[in-house]
Amino acid sequence: VQLQASGGGLVQAGGSLRLSCAASGRTFNNHHIGWFRQASGKEREFVAAISGSGDSSGYADSVKGRFTISRDNAKNLVYLQMNSLKPEDTAVYYCAARISYVLRIRILSDEYPYWGQGTQVTVSS
Repeated sequence: VQLQASGGGLVQAGGSLRLSCAASGRTFNNHHIGWFRQASGKEREFVAAISGSGDSSGYADSVKGRFTISRDNAKNLVYLQMNSLKPEDTAVYYCAARISYVLRIRILSDEYPYWGQGTQVTVSS
């Protein structure tokens, strides 16, 4: 599967952005999709992930209640709605995929073999 992330940009603190991850391939609904981010000088970290069916999702504690992950399997798209953005959310955001037939969400980047290019999100204070 090939992935393409988009939707990043510059936003003021408290604002919102919606990231999109477009995937190629006919078996998209067999792939869990995760969003990860990497701030300058820091390690890549898990943000959110969703199961292939969309029935299960998981979030990092730092974004719970502010970010929502969703997917549209008919369009091979996964979204990350980001509300109440904070300067500490500034990072390059990546979407990643792994084949899975169970609902359990994985949060380690090493468990996702397919990655898209990143999209920059900058939150100004």
